Amino acid sequence: MKRIESVSAASPVRAQVFHQLEKAILDGDLAPGTSLTEVRLSAELGVSRTPIREALMQLELEGLVKTTHNKGAVVVGISSSDVDDIYIIRTRIEGLAARRAAQNITEEELSDLREIVELQEFYLGRGDNLQVGALDQRFHEIVYESCRSRPLKQMLTTFHNYIQKARVATVRQGRAAASTQEHRAILTAIENQDADEAERLMGIHVENARKSFFELMG
Repeated sequence: MKRIESVSAASPVRAQVFHQLEKAILDGDLAPGTSLTEVRLSAELGVSRTPIREALMQLELEGLVKTTHNKGAVVVGISSSDVDDIYIIRTRIEGLAARRAAQNITEEELSDLREIVELQEFYLGRGDNLQVGALDQRFHEIVYESCRSRPLKQMLTTFHNYIQKARVATVRQGRAAASTQEHRAILTAIENQDADEAERLMGIHVENARKSFFELMG
């Protein structure tokens, strides 16, 4: 992990430490069972132990680390079972976000959503699945934002972040075309303000992603 060199009011040290550790855990750079000591992390990141301690407490609240009396903070990470649960929960509630988006999206957000799908189709034509996957996150972010529900946005953003590695892997390994087609269909339903169809299609989209991930895992 890189040392933290700059501090600002918009991104305090504790937040920077948290995001670095969270990313390292979710990316698998910090494997389950890894012990995270304040002294080592303080030296590695170049910050005092206080923001390290605060970040570890937040990670424990999110279930990514577990504090024990003998080892201190130990990485728990995200298991295959966790990923399955997250996909299943998303299947149930992300459709609601799409429904709300169809009812509440602004013209500016709709324009952004169209641009994302068009870019996905462009990169798909060039065989650039990496770019298709990178745009996937932005597509869902706009749906979460335009649903105008803070609880839904917060919950789904967290879930989406937690399985980012799984999502990227499935798109790179053959779901790019299907995912892009599904995004186009969801976009059309949202454009038509068809809340029922947007909800139905989003549920199918997430379920297809779940199946693809576990097929990939073998």
